[in-house]
Amino acid sequence: MNILIKSATIIDPKSEFHNTTQDILIENGTITNIGSNLKNPNDYTEIQLDNLHVSQGWFDSSVCFGEPGYEERETIENGLKAAAASGFTCVAMNANTNPVIDTNTDIAFVLSKSANHAVTLLPIGALTRSSKGEDLAELFDMKTAGAVAFYDYKAAITNPNMLKIALQYASNFNGLVCSFPQENRITRNGVMNEHITSTKLGLKGNPALAEELQVARDLFLLEYTGGKLHIPTISTAKSVELIKEAKAKKLDVTCSVAVHNLCITDEALSDFNTNFKVLPPLRTQSDVTALIEGLKDGTIDMVTSDHSPIDVEEKKVEFDHANYGTIGLESAFSALQTILNTEKSIEVLTKGKSRFGIEPTSISIGNKLNATLFNPDETYTFTQKDIKSRSKNAIFEGSTLKGKVYGIISNNKVVLN
Repeated sequence: MNILIKSATIIDPKSEFHNTTQDILIENGTITNIGSNLKNPNDYTEIQLDNLHVSQGWFDSSVCFGEPGYEERETIENGLKAAAASGFTCVAMNANTNPVIDTNTDIAFVLSKSANHAVTLLPIGALTRSSKGEDLAELFDMKTAGAVAFYDYKAAITNPNMLKIALQYASNFNGLVCSFPQENRITRNGVMNEHITSTKLGLKGNPALAEELQVARDLFLLEYTGGKLHIPTISTAKSVELIKEAKAKKLDVTCSVAVHNLCITDEALSDFNTNFKVLPPLRTQSDVTALIEGLKDGTIDMVTSDHSPIDVEEKKVEFDHANYGTIGLESAFSALQTILNTEKSIEVLTKGKSRFGIEPTSISIGNKLNATLFNPDETYTFTQKDIKSRSKNAIFEGSTLKGKVYGIISNNKVVLN
């Protein structure tokens, strides 16, 4: 791959060219020169786009693609195409397939389906067999096969001893254990945040307490066992506070937040649109404010789209019976930019890489180019035509967002929209 990128503003604090507008010469996938008005004597393909910005490639720590078993929702191939079009050069895929990804053979299958793509797929193995919470899955074998973490997607570990054993066992091979923050015996049949809006709408509530009890329990267990813990998609102010305290104790814990939990409150459910039925649920404005502050001060380590394609048949039903989830890859960056500046948006879309075993490479001469190309200033209304996924359950449909993705350059391949 030989390319000359013209007049690109580089957003990369790790690069000496940060916040400058430069030409970037890439030969055989490696950056060989960065400077102003570079010549193109070899007649390489040139990329010159309106208000072009370039950053390190973005990473999403939680996506669902369905395959194997739920290909009608999404396939790995099309999911990776959607990720590329959305600016992501690397995604971690959850194990909520059919069958659940819980063996080394399953990990090998997923990796083979994603081979030779511009987007790198990192498989997450189930923490317990079939994600039932009863017996540990083959963690070491999956790690050896290429699993980057272990997580029963959206399935809380109800047995504290199970999480205790998982943390102790995985620490022998530096495994990353993920625990969904929800105490099901508190949540029961709640379908939205338990607060004023749930009372007005007559919907059963899922209280913030259910998340916070689980977060507190998991952090106590981590303090006892050691090991590495990742708490995905927190949603409450108290969760931010608890994790901040744990980090002050030097516990090896990270956490993420879903983009929609940063941008939308539970008041958006007033028309019973099932695209807004997500887990954890949309919370209050005070929670949203605390989450944004947690991002800014570093308590929250990364942002995820929590991309979860769902069949239309499972969304066009009564709210109580609808499946949880929203697609989010296509809208993640431009939704973030409605609440954060461009540099901070890029930071929270890239800093999770190392936690999942990917070493980030700066946009510097001599490095392989792994980059996202985008225009941070274009404002638009997000509609169905912006969706690349097979499923169309988009929480941001109809929203005014900011920032358009041009594509990615990764794994010696160029993908432009």
